Amino acid sequence: MASLYLHPDLAGVEVGAVIEITGDEARHAVQVARVQAGERLAFGDGRGTIARGVVTDASPAALALAVEEVVREAAALPELWLAQALAKGDRDELAVQAATELGVAGVIPWAAERSVSRWQGAKVARGEERWRSIVREASKQAIRARVPQVSGLASTGELAALGGLLVVLEPSAATPLSSVELGDAERVTLIVGPEGGIAPRELERFAEAGAVLARLGSEVLRTSTAGPAALAVLNARLGRW
Repeated sequence: MASLYLHPDLAGVEVGAVIEITGDEARHAVQVARVQAGERLAFGDGRGTIARGVVTDASPAALALAVEEVVREAAALPELWLAQALAKGDRDELAVQAATELGVAGVIPWAAERSVSRWQGAKVARGEERWRSIVREASKQAIRARVPQVSGLASTGELAALGGLLVVLEPSAATPLSSVELGDAERVTLIVGPEGGIAPRELERFAEAGAVLARLGSEVLRTSTAGPAALAVLNARLGRW
């Protein structure tokens, strides 16, 4: 299946139904992607359901699909989350995009002590909406049944207070990520620092909260690649790949 477009509600949709999308999704499909009647597409609601079928009508006002298959995907456990420190340029955005393609359940923008980039005032809402746009588009590209959640901007203290297993990616840690015991945690949150690394007092705060410090080999990865690399390791360990 080459393309997926987001539908607001696929609850109760069955094979044989004709469903449609409108608004920006329809306009983009017809005017930009040049979708035409007779093509095979998928509509997803971002909450676990994908409907596949044949386009019966394609106009900028509405894109209609005759449903031939419906797949409902349960949420995978443990959920894998990424707490990504704000970073300069688009490095944090690159991390979020790749993490979405790799199956992350949710992302958390983190205002780390050493973050060069800062979200303040109106920039907080703009930044969070930008990340939501990134995960939506990356989910469509990857044909994901579930669009990752985007949490609000978090402080170090808020991250430390999260439930589940916290894994801080730290190059100086003695334990490799491949050896971290996942146990029966229903949620694993990977914490990735900014370009300058995680400050010592932040590492202490996480350790005091019971977080596990883990490394990703002998190389020091960029903030844009550390999270996706860690997700790949965990996906393999959990048998998802």
